[in-house]
Amino acid sequence: MFKQLLRSETSIGANIAEANGAISNADFSSKMSIAYKESLETKYWLSLMKATDYLTEKTFESMFTDADEISKMLFSIIKKSRIEKSDNW
Repeated sequence: MFKQLLRSETSIGANIAEANGAISNADFSSKMSIAYKESLETKYWLSLMKATDYLTEKTFESMFTDADEISKMLFSIIKKSRIEKSDNW
């Protein structure tokens, strides 16, 4: 589980870095969407690790809150980038 959590967590940053080098709005939105999905996967792994007592309640709450905030920020960015794309048509 820890390896899966590490993969999903680091994938968020990697996809954001790729989005920063995007060659189009669609490319940017696609990479940010992947980062968002990885943030959801991270929350899943954290929940599973808490349920199986791999994480204490305090550690879980801290990490899950951070992951949830990142998810919200990414969703907002995706939404805004898609609105801007439709405004350009």
